[in-house]
Amino acid sequence: MSHWNLLALPPLPEELMRHLLAPLGDQVTVRVPAARDRDALLAALPEAEIVLGDWTGTLAMDAQAVKAAPLLAFVQQPSVGVDGHDLDALAAAGVPLANTPGVSAGAVSEWCLAATLSLSRKLAAADAAVRAGEWPQQGLQPYELRGRRVGIVGYGPIGATCAEMFRALGCQVSYWTRTPREDPGFTDLPELISSSDVLVVVIALSEETRGLVDPGRMKQGALLVNAARGGVVDQRALVTALREGHLGGAALDVFDVEPLPADDPLRDLPNVLLSPHVAGVTPEATGRLLTATLDNLSAAVGGREVQNVLNGVSSTIRRKFTQSPTT
Repeated sequence: MSHWNLLALPPLPEELMRHLLAPLGDQVTVRVPAARDRDALLAALPEAEIVLGDWTGTLAMDAQAVKAAPLLAFVQQPSVGVDGHDLDALAAAGVPLANTPGVSAGAVSEWCLAATLSLSRKLAAADAAVRAGEWPQQGLQPYELRGRRVGIVGYGPIGATCAEMFRALGCQVSYWTRTPREDPGFTDLPELISSSDVLVVVIALSEETRGLVDPGRMKQGALLVNAARGGVVDQRALVTALREGHLGGAALDVFDVEPLPADDPLRDLPNVLLSPHVAGVTPEATGRLLTATLDNLSAAVGGREVQNVLNGVSSTIRRKFTQSPTT
């Protein structure tokens, strides 16, 4: 059997990409686009049988890209989010797309907890004050999380781990997910948004969830923590809610545009903790991500079922020899 042509899209140097995929041995020939732009992607797709996705979303398999890849048999996305990929177009072409759920659940959940504590205990403001020669023991007014109501939007591995961590601190935790559950913790979304002291957003971005959370409908003085995608929260409404003092603060690891533009108003708001989409970036999570990705790629080229297919296509990968296979 000839080797598989694997097109690697992550934003990594080519030699590093080849090194990371070396465990696949001579079962694959690794290629990368000539440049990180759409034209280079489309030019590289006609020979691609497997696509290793780009976690930044810059290069994605939309309908046009799928059409440009007649040999494509499998897409492995090395992240939880699958932003930009057209799952329906891939399914229509018989191409399964898999992601890597759970690999960053611990890392992202820890970030959400740490960010919430930073906001509630006014850590950034306290640090800035002391550095400026001040000593505002009575002015900061931090507060405890114990007994507060924490609402979690999204209840996959990250949401469930968040719930575990916040409950360990004595918080009252409720959640909402798109599939209603017979569970005392499940709460309708409008009630969750309006009644939570802390709203933690960890749901995947889709057309169904874009603009899902309106900060203007949150409880007066509540905290918003977003580790999902910027588009899940109405960012314009968030800026307004923060400027008008409706919210007590926000911690944001994700934004509508990344990196955050220099003129974005969020940069000028003092009650916002900003983070460069790094919640899930730890050595431990990266190791789990690499293992999950390599396991699925190895299964794909080895004739075994792959895991975590999202678009309803068979998890057994089949080659498409519409042209003579090369060696």
